[in-house]
Amino acid sequence: TLRADGAGDWREREAKELSDLVQNRITFLQNPPDCSKARKLVCNINKGCGYGCQLHHVVYCFMIAYGTQRTLILESHNWRYAPGGWETVFRPVSDTCVDRTGASTGHWSGEDHDRDVQVVELPIVDSLHPRPPYLPLAIPEDLADRLHRLHGDPSVWWVSQFVKYLVRPQAWLEKEIQQTTAKLGFKHPIVGVHVRRTDKVGTEAAFHSIEEYMVHVEEHFQTLAQRMPVDKKRVYLATDDPSLLQEAKAKYQDYEFISDNSISWSAGLHNRYTENSLRGVILDIHFLSQTNFLVCTFSSQVCRVAYEIMQTLHPDASSFFYSLDDIYYFGGQNAHNQIAIYPHQPRNADDIPLEPGDVIGVAGNHWDGYSKGVNRKTGRTGLYPSYKVKEKIETVKYPTYPEADKLLHL
Repeated sequence: TLRADGAGDWREREAKELSDLVQNRITFLQNPPDCSKARKLVCNINKGCGYGCQLHHVVYCFMIAYGTQRTLILESHNWRYAPGGWETVFRPVSDTCVDRTGASTGHWSGEDHDRDVQVVELPIVDSLHPRPPYLPLAIPEDLADRLHRLHGDPSVWWVSQFVKYLVRPQAWLEKEIQQTTAKLGFKHPIVGVHVRRTDKVGTEAAFHSIEEYMVHVEEHFQTLAQRMPVDKKRVYLATDDPSLLQEAKAKYQDYEFISDNSISWSAGLHNRYTENSLRGVILDIHFLSQTNFLVCTFSSQVCRVAYEIMQTLHPDASSFFYSLDDIYYFGGQNAHNQIAIYPHQPRNADDIPLEPGDVIGVAGNHWDGYSKGVNRKTGRTGLYPSYKVKEKIETVKYPTYPEADKLLHL
């Protein structure tokens, strides 16, 4: 969209500056002058879950490494998705320090407690004790003002910076992405739809028909058509259900569906953990993140990763999604709170009262104008109008890496 006021230019510039700042700090942390003397945090990728979940596990490790000023050592041999390890797919997390040896090694037992331990091993977030403050959805105090001005969801932006650093592709993968882009005829405008079925439905997530997704796709294209000519309504369809593409094409003939159907074939449960399926999930996430708008279920890690990467491609893509179920969350996050900005008198037994300033622990959004949560002052759980609250974003005193910033000559 054209802006006469130059705010768009400011936003582009500010987004780039902030991202460059953080990427430079991470690079600085990951390449210490003397690896043998560096303080290290060891993270093993082999958490017992799928690719999106494992990637988020590494993000969590990285955030704590950044918070405790320890170089992250990523252990990934015998990775179920790529037995050769992380570096066969993505660029190494360090160019100079990948060796976990040190004078002393111990399991995580808190930042202060571990002060004199050179090499600390981090457990999965589910069994992290004590929990440091360096966890989503908190953001660094030194960047908070700038982030609030720039971005509609600073917490997601902060997570996305670690994802950005992690998923830098090796040359062969870069080439694979370029070839597949051409082969599929991936063009804008395009809406991304991710339908997750084989292993989540019935356990962690409900079944959603293609119609439920397409309502929101259609709505997005109608909004878009008011601003620009839409030559073709394109949808990138990512799914683990290989029959869905034909169903979608039959039901929505005025749409062009783009899908790497070989990806769907490899995503079924029986061959989920193979290098071919890793190629598939990486490409699906890549293309979903490249769309103009995402329609999916945030209960799925794959969709949340795509949404996170999307934030690194625009100054503020916080609103470029519709989730059929969960609001955005990060597994293992600290409490997600909101603050009431208007009073609320209950209309029925399901509602809870609010006074301005009350803190509410949000459980979820019902996407019908109401959210569900617990009023932390009264202890009551129930529904309240979503518009009567605002996000309460926690800030944490992260280290500020002045030595790294000097290298940028900002």
